[in-house]
Amino acid sequence: MQTSTSTLVLCGISSMATKAILADLTQVYQAETGVAVQIESVGGVDAAKRVQAGEALDVVLLASDAIDRLMASGHLLTDSRSDWVRSPVAIAVRAGAAHPDIGSEAALKAAVLASPSLGFSTGPSGTYLNQLLARWGIAEQVKPRMVVPHPGTPVGTLVASGEVALGFQQLSELMALPGIEVLGTLPPEVAYITTFSAGIAQVVAHDAARVQAVQAFLKFLASADVEDVKRRQGMDWL
Repeated sequence: MQTSTSTLVLCGISSMATKAILADLTQVYQAETGVAVQIESVGGVDAAKRVQAGEALDVVLLASDAIDRLMASGHLLTDSRSDWVRSPVAIAVRAGAAHPDIGSEAALKAAVLASPSLGFSTGPSGTYLNQLLARWGIAEQVKPRMVVPHPGTPVGTLVASGEVALGFQQLSELMALPGIEVLGTLPPEVAYITTFSAGIAQVVAHDAARVQAVQAFLKFLASADVEDVKRRQGMDWL
């Protein structure tokens, strides 16, 4: 790999939740610095497996808990974690469908119980929502109505097709999909915000120039200069 600033290309992997925002931000970054950053977005579980397999990557961008696990297992450079964006979980129905009340925890629970089918992702939002169902004491009751998409498949596409009546996923993954209507984020009592972080892959530890280049990119991602881009993509900044 070449490492001169004018020809440098950084390669990375992310989960689907940050695909759209990273497409925007890497374009801005290349225009400002001349450094190209190519990010492949896949299901978070698959992304972690590829990092663990030692794939030739420079930067890894996943939910913070996944980044911590990869760092603890030695696949990311120690202390390279950089938090760069937060994303709320939102709820969607098929376009034209009735809009259930989700304005409070009690209303949301009632909507879940009344829905003929539910869809969660396999990522951190899905983990949280399964825990919420258990806390409500209705996990077994609604289990037959649960539809879990394959990793990398947006819940919103199942909502749009009618396979799922009530879909839950990161707002950033729902807001741009056709055929659905976003009802809003989870009510305040049970709101869930995922922090997305980045880390430098261990496989480039020997290349000081690449490590420095990734550090500069991560500083850009977390900077106040890109707040507006994050807002447009339904995300918050840190």
